[in-house]
Amino acid sequence: MRQPDDLSFDASLLSDPPETPAAPKDAATVILLRDTPHGMEVFLQRRVAGMAFAGGMTVFPGGGVDERDADASVRWAGPPPARWAEWFGCQEPLARSLVCAAVRETFEESGVLLAGSPTEVITDTARHAPARDALVSRELSLAAFLDQAGLTLRADLLRPWSNWVTPASEPRRYDTRFFVAALPPGQRADGATTEAESSGWWRPEEALADARAGRSGLMPPTMSTLAELGEFADTAAVLAAPRSIEKIIPNLVRDGDKVRVVWEQA
Repeated sequence: MRQPDDLSFDASLLSDPPETPAAPKDAATVILLRDTPHGMEVFLQRRVAGMAFAGGMTVFPGGGVDERDADASVRWAGPPPARWAEWFGCQEPLARSLVCAAVRETFEESGVLLAGSPTEVITDTARHAPARDALVSRELSLAAFLDQAGLTLRADLLRPWSNWVTPASEPRRYDTRFFVAALPPGQRADGATTEAESSGWWRPEEALADARAGRSGLMPPTMSTLAELGEFADTAAVLAAPRSIEKIIPNLVRDGDKVRVVWEQA
């Protein structure tokens, strides 16, 4: 797990920790990748500045688990929930919810839909725009959408990558499982979401350089992941990389007028 040396910030920006740490909410994030003539790129979004969590930060698509993501009626192809439970070290119902949340959030925030038939992946998602809006407003669940559209969730398009937990000092905390996936052929990521002020594709090293120059902000999981991705030649290499998933919990350590972010695996 990569831990950049320059991960620190002004101590004046550090808020007082809550008396009782908040319980982390389960969440899923998808690192969406594509190959280009200039190298592998990752899809990133800059969150709206006024948002309660990670406002103004550059992140991967993702969000909290909805209770309806546990619906066992979802048509499913690929590794079963039991296998995802092994990878992420959690119970099977939660593993199902995490995979469903990953697919749902990716569609809501980027328009990329990891679904189709058991043997083919959908190429044109435009006709599902109304359903996308209904998912965002929570008028429609993922299971209901897939059933009405006759689609199958393609868990085989995802790979487990990491598991990060927000520091105990933060008022809002998430236990986030990170997935990686390749952009399906024929689909495009549009970033048409009210949660982001801008979206786009970046080479990992360029996104890191942008943050070092002060033009964007990256949280520890994003920075570490981008540093890891920069070591791979293409999407296929990322998807084939063996991963051992353990919870990573960053800690904030005062160092004079700076605060250093360090972490260890739980």
